[in-house]
Amino acid sequence: MAITIYVDADACPVKEEILKVAYRHNIETFIVSNAWLRMDVGPLVKKIVVSEGADEADNWIADHIGEGDIAITADIPLASRCLEKSAFVLGPTGKEFTDDNIGIALVVRDIRSEQREMGEGKKGQMRGHYNAAFSKSDRSNFLQQLERLIQKLK
Repeated sequence: MAITIYVDADACPVKEEILKVAYRHNIETFIVSNAWLRMDVGPLVKKIVVSEGADEADNWIADHIGEGDIAITADIPLASRCLEKSAFVLGPTGKEFTDDNIGIALVVRDIRSEQREMGEGKKGQMRGHYNAAFSKSDRSNFLQQLERLIQKLK
């Protein structure tokens, strides 16, 4: 079974790392965004630009991803939609979303959203997750987890 990688690319800090791994393993990859991204890609990578709108990239990914594919996203509702299609989901820090942890992630996201609406949210928090500074260890952990997942799927 062929693996395909789908990247929720607009705010993804690990696009270059994904491409390195995709080329190493000869995996077709879709970089999906609301705007044209300036990045060199080769024949295995397709850049998909969707129309503007809050969930257009998410909808494109959810409509195209299939069983055994990999989604890279920090968006918890999108992660849930991909899991429903029996795909694997990694966040940009290497955290794997699974059927066992997606429910609590959605609940925490909703609580944080309510807190923001009531003025209790912390600065830097957006769309259900914290936007803490992305570190070298996050990048390294992501690479290790993506490699581990691909090895497991092969």
